[in-house]
Amino acid sequence: MAPRLQLEKAAWRWAETVRPEEVSQEHIETAYRIWLEPCIRGVCRRNCKGNPNCLVGIGEHIWLGEIDENSFHNIDDPNCERRKKNSFVGLTNLGATCYVNTFLQVWFLNLELRQALYLCPSTCSDYVMGDSIQEEKDYEPQTICEHLQYLFALLQNSNRRYIDPSGFVKALGLDTGQQQDAQEFSKLFMSLLEDTLSKQKNPDVRNIVQQQFCGEYAYVTVCNQCGRESKLLSKFYELELNIQGHKQLTDCISEFLKEEKLEGDNRYFCENCQSKQNATRKIRLLSLPCTLNLQLMRFVFDRQTGHKKKLNTYIGFSEILDMEPYVEHKGGSYVYELSAVLIHRGVSAYSGHYIAHVKDPQSGEWYKFNDEDIEKMEGKKLQLGIEEDLEPSKSQTRKPKCGKGTHCSRNAYMLVYRLQTQEKPNTIVQVPAFLQELVDRDNSKFEEWCIEMAEMRKQSVDKGKAKHEEVKELYQRLPAGAVKALCKECVVERCRVLRLKNQLNEDYKTVNNLLKATVKGNDGFWVGKSSLRSWRQLALEQLDEQDGDVDQSNGKMNGNTLNKEESKEERKEEEEELNFNEDILCPHGELCISENERRLVSKDAWNKLQQYFPKAPEFPSYRECCSQCKILEREGEENEALHKMIANEQKTSLPNLFQDKNRPCLSNWPEDTDVLYIVSQFFVEEWRKFVRKPTRCSPVSSVGNSALLCPHGGLMFTFASMTKEDSKLIALIWPGEWQMIQKLFVVDHVIKITRTEVGDVNPSETQYISEPKLCPECREGLLCQQQRDLREYTQATIYVHKVVDNKKVMKDSVPELNVSSSETEEDKEEAKPDGEKDPDFNQSNGGTKRQKITHQNYIAYQKQVIRRSMRHRKVRGEKALLVSANQTLKELKIQIMHAFSVAPFDQNLSIDGKILSDDCATLGTLGVIPESVILLKADEPIADYAAMDDVMQVCMPEEGFKGTGLLGH
Repeated sequence: MAPRLQLEKAAWRWAETVRPEEVSQEHIETAYRIWLEPCIRGVCRRNCKGNPNCLVGIGEHIWLGEIDENSFHNIDDPNCERRKKNSFVGLTNLGATCYVNTFLQVWFLNLELRQALYLCPSTCSDYVMGDSIQEEKDYEPQTICEHLQYLFALLQNSNRRYIDPSGFVKALGLDTGQQQDAQEFSKLFMSLLEDTLSKQKNPDVRNIVQQQFCGEYAYVTVCNQCGRESKLLSKFYELELNIQGHKQLTDCISEFLKEEKLEGDNRYFCENCQSKQNATRKIRLLSLPCTLNLQLMRFVFDRQTGHKKKLNTYIGFSEILDMEPYVEHKGGSYVYELSAVLIHRGVSAYSGHYIAHVKDPQSGEWYKFNDEDIEKMEGKKLQLGIEEDLEPSKSQTRKPKCGKGTHCSRNAYMLVYRLQTQEKPNTIVQVPAFLQELVDRDNSKFEEWCIEMAEMRKQSVDKGKAKHEEVKELYQRLPAGAVKALCKECVVERCRVLRLKNQLNEDYKTVNNLLKATVKGNDGFWVGKSSLRSWRQLALEQLDEQDGDVDQSNGKMNGNTLNKEESKEERKEEEEELNFNEDILCPHGELCISENERRLVSKDAWNKLQQYFPKAPEFPSYRECCSQCKILEREGEENEALHKMIANEQKTSLPNLFQDKNRPCLSNWPEDTDVLYIVSQFFVEEWRKFVRKPTRCSPVSSVGNSALLCPHGGLMFTFASMTKEDSKLIALIWPGEWQMIQKLFVVDHVIKITRTEVGDVNPSETQYISEPKLCPECREGLLCQQQRDLREYTQATIYVHKVVDNKKVMKDSVPELNVSSSETEEDKEEAKPDGEKDPDFNQSNGGTKRQKITHQNYIAYQKQVIRRSMRHRKVRGEKALLVSANQTLKELKIQIMHAFSVAPFDQNLSIDGKILSDDCATLGTLGVIPESVILLKADEPIADYAAMDDVMQVCMPEEGFKGTGLLGH
């Protein structure tokens, strides 16, 4: 126990046995001597509430002790950004460019390729002035070769821990936020590099790609009839090996070279036989390159979904690969040794992370290249091709056992083998002087930055130390006078609190036993059931508050005070919290009338509770309930009975309107009448709501047809619009129903549609005339306003529905399937804020005088009608977002990321079948309006991995490297 806590307990130990009324002056002096004198002497460990001279607890234990220099600044050590000795340089991930970084590191460690690129002449003659560099200009490579030259030079001799490849990526036109197919990138870039170097005069430069990576095989077809052999020669830069159904790399190579039979409809046309014949076809390896790239086809096309999927199966491979059994010409040197393993972490073909395990050709040691971070692989860490998945599958296949010199991986997608030689490569690749000068200049900038950061750290530390000495001196100068006495009232109160805290557990058991006893006569007291359930916790919180939780009060007293707004909010929350027995108070401060919320307890139980809650409201059993509440209750019961009677009468008078049966339709005008009346659909919905639950809703007294009219008294809808888009805003009424409506409700305006026949003889044309007539100007203004509202909305609600497994959303066809069956239609209606009145009709309370409708509240109602007609019924799996028309699609994707935990580049959004792809476009221009539903398809794994045989699928289109510099050549 801390010394200060021991002193405090010793100071108040007497309070556990002494009653508050028995506190004497001797007790007070004892508390002072033990409790407060250490504060004056400065030996206490924390600030003491009630002693203004105690300087402990205001941070002095930090300032008076030794302080770590790092606490005086927030600047990282610049040496952490420095390249370690005998290590490689990393590459910055620009967003989703890890697939580029892995290949750059593999190509960099190909010494022959690096040497050839250094020999490639530079075209930046304007940057070079004699043998020096223009100091005022930054070097900007102009070609892909120059970018690679500069990158390789920095990777070789830079002092930085990692470098930025943004110039190279930008030159290729790659989207840094879009993860691409790494295998496709490798093929396209090698083709681009070969095409670029083909223009060089130096053969060592011009032919480096072919010398390092190019092999040759032949498609050989043999006719079964005549034995004629047909060959088609082809060059290759990598072998694409199918891994499905295989466990070993050698099995994949054997399948690649296996013989295929051409029979039936697939027969071969033999030029010798001049007819289609059965034949065999296979691939023969004619020559192999120095660097053999083996592409493991993990990412394959799924014909069922029309998109790629990843095969997450283990493939075993050895560090030594003998290719002699597979080549046509025997006797050569075909033994290869593993030099790199490229890995894709993740179970989906559309997301994940790329890293590389690469062997240093000079030292023979393996390194893990993970963007900026490079780690040497040795000991237990030397497990090639093994990396933890970003999203582990629930049904991961158990890793097979591997012998010495062999490895197996479920994530390796490319294996790089180098032709084995008797001698280790002793080639030391020298950086050309021009490039080395650029590297030295970059290193100088880095060193200047390190010096600047170190100086800033030093200045911050010096300032902190000076402040430290200043505060120490200030503490020594602060006076601390003696306190000669303590307040007796405070000591008595603290004595009471400590005594109650000490006996709380025992009293809790006592009260529980007393509550079991039956209360006789009028000796009992009313206590709230909620208060009884939580009285122990309430008492403990109250005692802790009275005792002054020392740690919290110290914070408030010594510099950690809340601001005014936070203090007001806290006080407001504390005021709203009910104290003991306040749960049976009515709004008038008297005993509530509901006996279900309270119970009688004995006088002994109440006295025990009152010790902890002396200010709790007291209600003896003979106390009458609140008279005002009784009157209101009787009035409420009478109103409920009246509402039920009104609802029953209206339901009986308008049965079809209530049940929505046998309703007329303008597009299919009924033959038995020439006149139909119109009311607002909003009136019908509110009336039905009242009839269904008359005790919870107020009666509807007015039809409120003025909401369908303009300020000039003209109708706002055309006949055509009332048959289509505006049909949701109106309700058609039969003439008989209209007569009943006029009796039951106050009708402000009569709106009707009359059908008439035009022509004297054999009339063939039918006209529909509305009363009142259409107001063209206001109609046009309403349409413009509606369009403007859809384009210029702010803080409107839209819904985002995440689609999983390509399941179609059924809300359009069967919306009731997506709504909780436990909710009724009325329960789903949004509650109106208190005081809000509907401008279309007045509700009960006897008001029959219609409110005057101005043009402003008319427009407001029209907007309300628009919102109601477009209101979307939220389904399971959807989330509502607040958006504005002027925000961009990119900003919406960030909102979706926080709501669904899906990164923006993994989001594929669509609305009404239209794909949303322009991140810079605003929601208004993309056609996203309030209450819209946007479908989200995420490039992420589905939940049931076992059902997919460890195969991950997504179903979104891709454009690959379309529009980049990789396809420009």
